[in-house]
Amino acid sequence: MQIGIVGLGKMGGNISIRLTRHGHDVVAFDRDPAVTAKVCAQGKDNRCTPATGLKDMVGKLAGRKVIWLMLPAGEVTEEAVQELGTLMDKGDIVIDGGNSFYKDDIRRAEQLMKKGIHYVDVGTSGGVWGLERGYCMMYGGTKDATDYIDPILSALAPGIGDIPRTPGRDKPGFDPRAEQGYLHCGPAGSGHFVKMVHNGIEYGIMQAFAEGFDVMKSKNSTDLPEDQRFELNMPDIAEVWRRGSVVSSWLLDLSASALAGNPDLSNYKGDVADSGEGRWTIEAAIEEAVPVPVITASLFTRFRSRTGNNFAEKMLSAMRFGFGGHIEGTNN
Repeated sequence: MQIGIVGLGKMGGNISIRLTRHGHDVVAFDRDPAVTAKVCAQGKDNRCTPATGLKDMVGKLAGRKVIWLMLPAGEVTEEAVQELGTLMDKGDIVIDGGNSFYKDDIRRAEQLMKKGIHYVDVGTSGGVWGLERGYCMMYGGTKDATDYIDPILSALAPGIGDIPRTPGRDKPGFDPRAEQGYLHCGPAGSGHFVKMVHNGIEYGIMQAFAEGFDVMKSKNSTDLPEDQRFELNMPDIAEVWRRGSVVSSWLLDLSASALAGNPDLSNYKGDVADSGEGRWTIEAAIEEAVPVPVITASLFTRFRSRTGNNFAEKMLSAMRFGFGGHIEGTNN
């Protein structure tokens, strides 16, 4: 299958390469021509063709055109969607695989459908590891469009792998794609809504790990009676928890790796950014009158981290860098 990929950063580039490895043909474009050339050079079997812009990309796609945007949420994505709306034809498909606000998806889908162009929002999780591990994807859009791009989504998904199958899922009524790592959630906007809540939950889990390790790190404080002070080994604790503990997880794996490399995490400042999904999750909770105290507190802690940091914030920075390559002090 042929597809255009716009935005070849940490995830867009790896998505392009992974698709070529699965036999798909990619037309790739990044605003930096050097990045486009680098990604296409890594594509398998010359299946990646560079484009110089959106118009050039559309011209290089044959038949029913599919273009995947992997751009920052906001103005950049909005401009690309609007431009593609003037370049693409009835039946073509625009995919937004970034982290757009789900209400923007609903609006864009309605606008494009007036021209007969389909819009699919794909919440994409997998970070910098997706090239080899695959991407967990939650997506929304019409059945016609999502069925058409299924070969693309299937190639990007991680598959069952070595994760044990959930008992009871052999009964009717369950979508078999879910255990492959991708799921059609509903109409346009639903994919990014589910991914938004996913990221809100991620905030809370990360905060709990960060605070717990900070409590253990501070157990040797001079404010405590001397006989109650412990000098605890953070790397070893993270490692033992990975082995059969109830709290074992990928985030704990990343924490253990960061602590093994530098137990004091002195290579991090603890200046923790938020890229929007946590705020949007809380806004949705307010609209629905659903209490989300843990997610709210975790977001506010990120705000506070920018005015002074402790070990907990360094833990958060280490985890964010581990799964997504996020740089402190930026929303990237």
